Amino acid sequence: MRITHSAHRLADSAHTSRPWRIHEIAPDFRLEDVWELPGKGGPGDFARLVRVISSFDPSHGSSRLSNALFALRWKLGELLGWDDPRRGVGARVPTLRDRLPADLRGAPSGPEFEAAPFEWVYVTDDECAAEIANQTVHGVMHVGAIPDDAGGFRAQMAVLVKPNGPLGAAYMAAIRPFRHSIVYPPLMRDAARAWNAATGGAPDPYALVAR
Repeated sequence: MRITHSAHRLADSAHTSRPWRIHEIAPDFRLEDVWELPGKGGPGDFARLVRVISSFDPSHGSSRLSNALFALRWKLGELLGWDDPRRGVGARVPTLRDRLPADLRGAPSGPEFEAAPFEWVYVTDDECAAEIANQTVHGVMHVGAIPDDAGGFRAQMAVLVKPNGPLGAAYMAAIRPFRHSIVYPPLMRDAARAWNAATGGAPDPYALVAR
């Protein structure tokens, strides 16, 4: 049987009901959406998931249409100056690392991102957060591990945003349908392949027959 995974959006409460550290660090950010990530991890596997996230490149995935949208976004950013370093973390906006409590400030970070333009805010044994900023938005990707009865976990990703004025609000509204219908379905399939490769090709117990 061919196993695939489609993007599965979760209710906001799947994120807000959990005692994640990000709530105290970014209370002024809006929760954009929450997604179930493919795959299941075992004890100690969250660090492996962090490494997979660091090496993942969503702009060069299996979907030509999604890749084209990323390429268009990078080109617009180049032409309009959206992605100028002066618009980024530590320039237009201070890094969220400045808000970390003492126990997280000295904690180890994740490996440097290889392709995606994110920077780690913090990494713990069961959650991580990375930030991105440009002329349109200051955003956070949060990934948390939900324990299961077998001692393992499943993971979910939340996207939190702080749009930069009317431009940022309009931008987020414009890209929302493309993110949901074009970007995230192939992104989740590619994430499932990356996770299976990282775990030795083990079958994904949370994968679903195409739905």
